[in-house]
Amino acid sequence: MAVRRILSLDGGGIKGVFLVAFLAAFEERVGRPIAGYFDLIAGTSTGGIAALGLGLGFTAQGLLTLYERFGREVFPGNRLLRFVRHVVAAKYSPEPLRRVLAEAFGDRTLGDSRCRLVIPSLNLETGKVHVYKTAHHPRFEMDYKESAVQVGMATAAAPTYFPSHRSSSGIPLVDGGLWANNPVGMAVVEAIGVLEWSRPDLRVLSLGCPSAPLDIGIARRRSMGRLYWARRIAEAFLSGQSSASLGTAKLLAGHANVYRVCPAVPPDRFGLDTTKEIESLKGLGVAEAREALPALRQVFFTEPAEPFEPYHR
Repeated sequence: MAVRRILSLDGGGIKGVFLVAFLAAFEERVGRPIAGYFDLIAGTSTGGIAALGLGLGFTAQGLLTLYERFGREVFPGNRLLRFVRHVVAAKYSPEPLRRVLAEAFGDRTLGDSRCRLVIPSLNLETGKVHVYKTAHHPRFEMDYKESAVQVGMATAAAPTYFPSHRSSSGIPLVDGGLWANNPVGMAVVEAIGVLEWSRPDLRVLSLGCPSAPLDIGIARRRSMGRLYWARRIAEAFLSGQSSASLGTAKLLAGHANVYRVCPAVPPDRFGLDTTKEIESLKGLGVAEAREALPALRQVFFTEPAEPFEPYHR
């Protein structure tokens, strides 16, 4: 069997600019749309929106332009309005995001993707994971009919930032980052357990959004009560989930076959909704791509992937 290449894109709000800038820099060097080199793309939240765009034929540069044009519309900068909303409801209205996705994706569906996609969300009604998938297996008979806008809204409905998203069928869904902010482990499980691809043939590129190393500060604190954890529980949770997901991918596909790019930055350098740093995120993406290109080109970008033929249309 030929080598199978997987791209995994983490969640991270406006920090998704880093992901698409990194891919756009590679795209410029290899001279063709980046999605054409991958057999499977997994993405969560902002990474899920990027995965949808790539699958639907956007270039990475096109997605970067989309983030630059509409980032401030999705995350408006009125601090007083944000504070009032945050106290009584979600921090942001979902309508600007819905408008942006509708303008970008139109009436296209998940089934219009040219690449296999795996995009996680969470069902609030049952507490079960809800993973949107293209029709890359005979038993995936429903998701391919779902609107790309609906899928994007579901995977990006981050608690406290956006309200839950109710699907067209009535399911209340929230951000897949609650269980798979780093979806690389899920992607490799899909490749081996569902698609039955050979483990030695897998090559996995996992891109994470810039973040600070976890610093809970146990050595400096004797008391770690509710107030202490209220500020740090999300950070600890995301760090643990990402580590477990990456470990799963390496265990299943082999350590040498999994490549992780996730730059460490100082605490509070980039926020999930800090749009004033879009240019800096873009620059960081280009810088990281410049450093990674020599090693990754030979693994992922020597020849295009085989065309994807879905089981259902």
